[in-house]
Amino acid sequence: MIDREILLEKMKTSPYKPMKGKLVETRMLSDKEKFFRIELEGKINLAHEPGQFVMVSIFGVGEAPISVCSSPTDKGYFDLTVRNAGSFTNALHKLKKRDTVGIRGPFGKGFPVDNMFGYDLVIVAGGLGIVPLRSLIRYVMDNRKDFGRVQILLGCKTPKDFLFREETNEWMKRAEIKLSCTVDKADPDWTGNVGLITTLITGADVNPARIYAVVVGPPIMYKFVISELLKKNIPDHQIIVSLERRMRCGLGKCGHCQIEGIYVCQSGPVFTYAQLNDFRGECHEKAAKA
Repeated sequence: MIDREILLEKMKTSPYKPMKGKLVETRMLSDKEKFFRIELEGKINLAHEPGQFVMVSIFGVGEAPISVCSSPTDKGYFDLTVRNAGSFTNALHKLKKRDTVGIRGPFGKGFPVDNMFGYDLVIVAGGLGIVPLRSLIRYVMDNRKDFGRVQILLGCKTPKDFLFREETNEWMKRAEIKLSCTVDKADPDWTGNVGLITTLITGADVNPARIYAVVVGPPIMYKFVISELLKKNIPDHQIIVSLERRMRCGLGKCGHCQIEGIYVCQSGPVFTYAQLNDFRGECHEKAAKA
């Protein structure tokens, strides 16, 4: 039985029952972000899509949704990167190698990689947006012949906020990858671009007929980044975003992630800009009838 079938069988038994995951590697990536590599019991593969998330639980503490940042091509383990931002994530940060956590999932809709085959990619990551995008980037690197040109645009508040520095340095060395970085505020050692991430989009080489733009970052970033992408005539259905909204169950039962009847944990977290426009249209239509 293949790994995905094993996972489905486990979830059929009870989608609320977590699998046991062992921490096989942990390390700090910054002052606030910690990296975790996890093996599922029996060493089965997570069988996720880039862009999906899992529900992580600590017995006696709670549960939270966390994006997977490894590629499906990484076999025998999967990776998470977590910012210490509350009681649950603080407890997670205290865990060490060989500790165990509960894992449910994977959940949600990932990036539509099948639709992207043969297309150029421009990947825009703001701050923590690089975490779910690392899954996509690693997948593209491992299936490089299936995609066209790849441009990666990274933006952070300061140089010390960049994550996965060793990996990004390796990406930068690859001749077929164009990687550009910018910071809002430089330190004395920074020699790169200073400015908002939209300044990188202006210089991006784009053929709108054959490109997908994938954008993940803080909510305030989306409006301005998408505006710049639209100026380059990229079609709405070829602009991909990932929405982070408070999720609690991962199964569309609790309603915490609902937007006008759409459950982000089920229909997302990945959407096209065209889909978001449809949601907005439905909201306006309902308001007009009220």
